[in-house]
Amino acid sequence: MFLNGRFTPVPKKIIEAAVSEPTRRNPTQQRSRERQERILAVATELIASKGSDQVKMSEIAERSEISIGSLYQYFPDKSSVIRTLAERYNAESRRCIEEALDVVVDAQGLQAAYSGLLDEYYEIVLATPAMRDIWSGMQADKQLMALELQESRIASGFLADAMLRVYPDSDARQVRESAFLIWHLGEATMRLAISCAPEEGRGLVDGFKRMSLREIMAPAAESSEADPAAEVIR
Repeated sequence: MFLNGRFTPVPKKIIEAAVSEPTRRNPTQQRSRERQERILAVATELIASKGSDQVKMSEIAERSEISIGSLYQYFPDKSSVIRTLAERYNAESRRCIEEALDVVVDAQGLQAAYSGLLDEYYEIVLATPAMRDIWSGMQADKQLMALELQESRIASGFLADAMLRVYPDSDARQVRESAFLIWHLGEATMRLAISCAPEEGRGLVDGFKRMSLREIMAPAAESSEADPAAEVIR
């Protein structure tokens, strides 16, 4: 979770996941909620240490000190565990993205907010092994991939809204298409970057930032060419 611009582990009382899952038990009593949080905490530790592919439901149950039957009451399979963790990371990331882009009113602010989000997100992923492996687990499951796609649409919507505030005369459809493509490619870039050596990974993120900013800031550059007195954003 972001706190004062920094990332800390997701707390127990984090906001509810944005996407519901009918097959997952909804704990209504305090004891049930505490047990669910214990399960998720154990799963996070195991994923961080072993990778999502190697984690078994029986291992989560044993470490959580519950029976496998009790575990299945909360999470029918490992995909539902990964989904819940992903939803929580996504919900908090979404809040921070919205906050950063909601205050954008000009081209310089847009450039700064977008660049800052890319840099901060890369640092978070590097510092959070469980998040990297949750990503990996999502790529092998069609439903989880659909969740990732949905998050890309939501986050890119915040970017498109900011771009349209700064460039109100732009074609809204083209802006939203560009923002969606930029955001989804950005997530792919992050996965590639963390699979490389740190120096190369940092270079890949910086390269994507330069490429995507050229598209995001294109209307400002065009405006500057039309009006030599206007400030060019570089």
